[in-house]
Amino acid sequence: MAKQIYIFILRWVSCTVGLWIVVELFGKISTDSTSFMVATFLLAGLIFSVINAVLKPILTVLSLPFLIVTLGLFMLIVNGFLVWLTVALAPNLEMTFGAAIIGGLVLSLINYCISGILEASDTE
Repeated sequence: MAKQIYIFILRWVSCTVGLWIVVELFGKISTDSTSFMVATFLLAGLIFSVINAVLKPILTVLSLPFLIVTLGLFMLIVNGFLVWLTVALAPNLEMTFGAAIIGGLVLSLINYCISGILEASDTE
């Protein structure tokens, strides 16, 4: 159980850092205070982690015909929607849907790297 909590916290932190990078590159932050900005991104990372765990499997199953026809490229739209929804729910963050699609690609790459690191540490 402790290992699962450790993995969740690691994913939360990686999502927080990933969202910070994505919003800095493609979005807008409405606050100037550093402490509020850190709290905003920690909340956004938590929101993204929960949305990713709950909504992504449902959206993947519902969009399966589109995924088959586009050979999986529709997953970019699904990931972009999840990023856009996260930014819409988090306070002081703004991003367009087009930028969220690119941000979803960046976050997918970050999560892929973190998953690879976690799987490598499991085999040791």
